Amino acid sequence: MAARARPLRAVFFDAGNTLVRMDYAAIAAALGRLGVRVAPADVARAEWRARVRLDADLRAAGRAGSTESRATAARYLSHVLDALGVRDADVHAAMAAWRERFNPPAGLWTVLEPTAPAALAAVRAAGLTAAVVSNSNGSVRAILAGLGLADHLAFVIDSAEVGVEKPDPRIFQLALARAGVEAAEAVYVGDLYAVDVLGARAAGLEAVLLDPGGDWGPRDCATAPDVLAAVTRALEERGAPRPAGRAP
Repeated sequence: MAARARPLRAVFFDAGNTLVRMDYAAIAAALGRLGVRVAPADVARAEWRARVRLDADLRAAGRAGSTESRATAARYLSHVLDALGVRDADVHAAMAAWRERFNPPAGLWTVLEPTAPAALAAVRAAGLTAAVVSNSNGSVRAILAGLGLADHLAFVIDSAEVGVEKPDPRIFQLALARAGVEAAEAVYVGDLYAVDVLGARAAGLEAVLLDPGGDWGPRDCATAPDVLAAVTRALEERGAPRPAGRAP
């Protein structure tokens, strides 16, 4: 019989596309100014599909595939436009230029994921550590604070601040050390297989892949439609440590 998984003591979260959404309305408005009429919901569905294509790009690039490079950001937006059926080269170029000017340094990831507060509340109610491990440019802590999430987190690890980026297992190991837990006592929730799932797994953590549109297909990891569902699944499957002295 396989050994029972150890109870959870910590849940670590990605930030972008996990606790914080891309500003789909801003993208739709920018396209509208270029004569392309789409609704924010259309952009959302296109972005869900674009993640899968971006993930393949990052896996192919290996160690050279930084999520924080200008080239990756441009490719990501191009995949979103392709998924919307927008293939005009001039529109792609105009949108790439718009994205670089838009809301620096935070960029597009500034909208609260609706289920994020409930997800963080569930983690804290279970007596677990909630924290963020994010590839970012140094802005993620301020973004989370502005959305009212920072007070629910024990800490935030930003790749720009620590000098190591997912999927490198060292960034997850930093989180484990900061939380004072072992890898078997933590789970990671994120939106990219190659970056979040494989990175967490390399550090010994289980991971849950967010798949809001059912676009990832069969994967060798747990999936969930949103961050609250991911937390609910993890708590149901792994629970939390029993208080000392309580009978099993």
